[in-house]
Amino acid sequence: MAHKRSGGGLSTAQQAAKFLGVSVLSGVVLAGIALPAVGALGLSAKGTAAGFDDLPGELKTPPLSQASKILDAHGGLIATVYSRDRTVVPIEDMSPNVLSAIVAIEDSRFYEHGALDPKGILRALSNNASEGGTQGASTLTQQYVKNVFVEEAGDDPNKVALATQQTIGRKIKEMKYAIQVEKELGKKKILENYLNITFFGEQAYGVEAASQRYFSKHAKNLSLTEAALLAGLVQSPSRYDPINDEQEALKRRNTVLARMAQLKDITPEQSAAAQKAPLGLKVSSPKNGCITAVNGAGFFCDYVRNTFLTNAAFGKTKEERAKTWDTGGLTIKTTLDPKAQAGVLDGISKHVYKSDAIAAAVTLVEPGTGKIVAMGQSKPYGFGKNETQINFSVNANMGGGQGFQNGSTFKPITAAAALEAGYKPDQSEPSPNKMTYPDVTTCDNNTIHGTDETGNEDPSEVGPYQMPEALKKSINTYFLQLESQTGLCPIVNMATKLGLNRADGKPLNQIASLTLGTNEVSPLNVAAAYAAFANRGVYCTPIAIQSVTAAGGKKLTVPKSLCSQAMSQNTADTINTMLKGVVDDGTGEAANLDDGRDTAGKTGTTDDRWAAWFAGYTPNMAAAVWMGDPKHSKKMKNITIGGKYYPLVYGADGPAPIWKDAVSASLEGKPVLSFVTVPLNIQDKGKNPPASPDPNNPGNATNTDDKHKGRGHGPGGVTTMGTTTGAITAGAAGGGTNGGTTTGTTVGATGANGATNGSPNPFPTFPGLTTGGGNGRAGGTTGAT
Repeated sequence: MAHKRSGGGLSTAQQAAKFLGVSVLSGVVLAGIALPAVGALGLSAKGTAAGFDDLPGELKTPPLSQASKILDAHGGLIATVYSRDRTVVPIEDMSPNVLSAIVAIEDSRFYEHGALDPKGILRALSNNASEGGTQGASTLTQQYVKNVFVEEAGDDPNKVALATQQTIGRKIKEMKYAIQVEKELGKKKILENYLNITFFGEQAYGVEAASQRYFSKHAKNLSLTEAALLAGLVQSPSRYDPINDEQEALKRRNTVLARMAQLKDITPEQSAAAQKAPLGLKVSSPKNGCITAVNGAGFFCDYVRNTFLTNAAFGKTKEERAKTWDTGGLTIKTTLDPKAQAGVLDGISKHVYKSDAIAAAVTLVEPGTGKIVAMGQSKPYGFGKNETQINFSVNANMGGGQGFQNGSTFKPITAAAALEAGYKPDQSEPSPNKMTYPDVTTCDNNTIHGTDETGNEDPSEVGPYQMPEALKKSINTYFLQLESQTGLCPIVNMATKLGLNRADGKPLNQIASLTLGTNEVSPLNVAAAYAAFANRGVYCTPIAIQSVTAAGGKKLTVPKSLCSQAMSQNTADTINTMLKGVVDDGTGEAANLDDGRDTAGKTGTTDDRWAAWFAGYTPNMAAAVWMGDPKHSKKMKNITIGGKYYPLVYGADGPAPIWKDAVSASLEGKPVLSFVTVPLNIQDKGKNPPASPDPNNPGNATNTDDKHKGRGHGPGGVTTMGTTTGAITAGAAGGGTNGGTTTGTTVGATGANGATNGSPNPFPTFPGLTTGGGNGRAGGTTGAT
């Protein structure tokens, strides 16, 4: 019996149903003739069409979202990523069995009717009028149109709800578009599109993905029983899911087989035999995302994804980039070298276990191109125990953490800034074993007065030192003094030109300990900075993507590495010459490559052993290795890492061997190249070499730079240490009595023609440090011990 509205009469839906039934029988809809406005029937539900003729006649079909493939530099598959697992295939690559099965169960009159099926609509409308429903009667063409709306809605729940709402308005839109689609595409293309867009459950969209998911084969190879099972899923993928309910799936499959026999697509005997067959599943688990990446490249894969979503080369807005990524169908060729990647993982696994509290991360960058050649870490990509999704190698905005202090691997940047400012490798500094942080000048011309004390690792490390030996032995106090003379701003500027910013995206902290590597940075940025030394001073921004091809074969523009001269070639060659010595017979000796390749680098160890580093390079490969506790809760003291006991972990004995293993593998088969080295002009001047002149105020020149006023050195002036008891007086222009007066024995030589003023103590927080004035009788005196 028909359900009546309150107050009597047929409901709005029933009136519409009766009217549509009459219209269909009259051929009105089929002819595409104007349908009176539904509003005239008293319908006012949200989403109702104002009128059939008012609807646009062209269905804009969005590109189907597909899986994208991320490839290594040699074309090998790293990972498959998708928002919807779909591989679009032509109808020729679909088994005839699945074509027959889907038509039989979803729209058996598909080849007989037009876009709409009058008989089916009349039957459904009759049922709906008596039961108050709005179901049934949709042809394959109408179902395809609805799926287009759903596809366009993407993952937006509100848009999906609108695309699937059960209203008369939506059904009318569906009809109008179906008429247009039928005219333009034809039956064969509609069936092909339908089978590519439809959802088959278990994250599989389209018949090819479904065939791979349930039977691990291509759609063109589906048997009769397999095709019938997939066709049966379309009506309700969750209800008939063969993985979760085999019996329901079996009954549904057999219903499809029986219908095919009824329609004479197959014989009754074929149907009977097929219905007795088991489901024959051979399920392939969904392989989506970077968690499926091979060769431990999950973190690199994630970096590629973040690069795509944040780089304007792939779209002007983040929404545009996200849509392109989610639509997929991309083939992304990256810079990853599979041999180098395997070497990184092997090198790490030999020295750090994934179960260790301590972790390690390694990144390789090619000098001159900026290509990220390899990226790996000891904690695998994942969600389980001893796994993580935080990429220790990169900055926070690219999927990394907050970074790690890089210790003495920052010192070469200070050295480069000093050389660019005119200082020479023979620059000598007193370099006591312990000292208070010196005063330093920031980029805002503010002076930071040091109060805390620091020192060198070994009590025997007492200066004076010159730059090459200070780098070899990693003398903290030397670089603090050099930093004070150079000023923080040139050093910060040098770091910025080398792409070395904080991992949290903030500017480097301008503090007295800057040169000791107290800012948190990422291994990728350290490796890229060191690659600039190898490239004779030219810094190239890191890149991970070489090419991107869209589903239709269109090549997308990819971001190129931007290269710029960060320092002069001579400065870079000088740094390379000095850092080569670090590896030859300094703290980085454990990283020396066995094949005779020129190798340069620097160790780094932070206070209390929170982190240890080795950053180094050959002319054709740069790499940075970090080791530490990513949670920053465990110091590397009296600790076992990778089965080896360490009383204290140093950059030389923890990260350096990993660096050697990783880089050796990456360079296998590559040419052996040499650095361009320069003479350092270091003379053996005994334990107390004279201090080098300030390049900003040499000889008789007058320094007008506020940061360097009064720092003139006559060539004979000596910087020494003592306990100041007398006032420090400035030398007069052309001559002065003493550069500084202390109790003790005079050791300063007579200064040559000095600058206008004798230099004041450049390290006022360290007592007794004085600098000779021009033409002073004594360059300085040393206090009694």
